[in-house]
Formats: sequence, structure tokens, C-alpha cells
Amino acid sequence: MDIYLIRHTRTAAEPGLCYGQSDIALADSFPEEARALQQKLPVLAENHKVFSSPLTRCLQLAELISPKVSTDKRLLEIDFGAWENLRFDAIDADVLQHWTDNFVHVPPPNGESFSDLCRRADHFWQDLLNHEAEQILIVTHAGIIRALLAQLLKLRPANAFQFRVDLGSVHKLQHLNNYTYINYLNL
Repeated sequence: MDIYLIRHTRTAAEPGLCYGQSDIALADSFPEEARALQQKLPVLAENHKVFSSPLTRCLQLAELISPKVSTDKRLLEIDFGAWENLRFDAIDADVLQHWTDNFVHVPPPNGESFSDLCRRADHFWQDLLNHEAEQILIVTHAGIIRALLAQLLKLRPANAFQFRVDLGSVHKLQHLNNYTYINYLNL
């Protein structure tokens, strides 16, 4: 089974905005970016499956790729809780630094830690492996893609941020005989 991890394209968010689970619109350049991304994908097999974060920035792209889309809340980006829709420079610098230094296990106020996100991603992954499909496409966020890659490689969650996950990028995995290979990253 071929598995494609796809990060949404650019959003209309202003630079410096904290918007993990906020539903932010896509940038005006979405049509061009979506066409470029589609060129990176194969022709879809008859029995393909597409899973998407329910947020507009993912779902709009997923529905352009295929009419057969299932949304899953486990594919949401990290929950920044009380920091959602704040500018990072509006958050108390000491509090933000404490979180930055300990993000794996410390959540933002009323949010979730990166470890929480990793558990969500792992539960999704375990369920995903039970699907029968030639191709599975997952349209999601950088945090989920990093968490899945770190899990596959048995890396500590803090090391997940060594993966570059560009906007509009595709990462291909292949699951065969109970083993997952990484074919390429960040195309």
C-alpha cells in the first residue's frame, strides 16, 4: 500500500499568528499551489482512500484531489488552547520560552503537548494499517506528518522537528508485509 502524507498549501494567516486548530482560510494562491501539488501525485487507483483533517486548509485540498474524502479529527494540528489566534509576540515571552523548551511534554494553556499530538497520530496510524487500499492519501498538517515520521523511525518526539515539512509538500511511504518504508520526503 502506498501512503502519501500531504501538507496543506499556504494559508491567508498573517505571519506570526498562532493557529494550530483554528480554521484559517487558504491563501489566494491556492488554485496555483493546488495544481502544482497535484502534479506530485500519482494517478489515483480505483480503490484509493483519502483522509483529511477537518480544517478548511486541508479539506479543500483533499476534496480537490478526490471526491472520496473521510475527515478525521485525529489529523488536526496541535491544539494551542488559549494561544489560538494570538500573535506569538503577544504571548508572555517567559511563558512562551518555557513552552518552547518543553513543548514535548508541556502544553500551552488549555492546549495539548506534542506528546498528546503524537498519541493521536499513532492511534490514527494503527487504524489506517487495517484499511485495504492500493493508495492512501492523508491531507494534514506539519505536526502530524512529523509525529508519524518520528514514530516510524522510532525517534524521540523532540527529534521530529528535524524533518522539514514544507507547505504543499508530499511525503511517500510504502507499507508492505507489516513494514513501512519511506520512499521520499518533502517533495
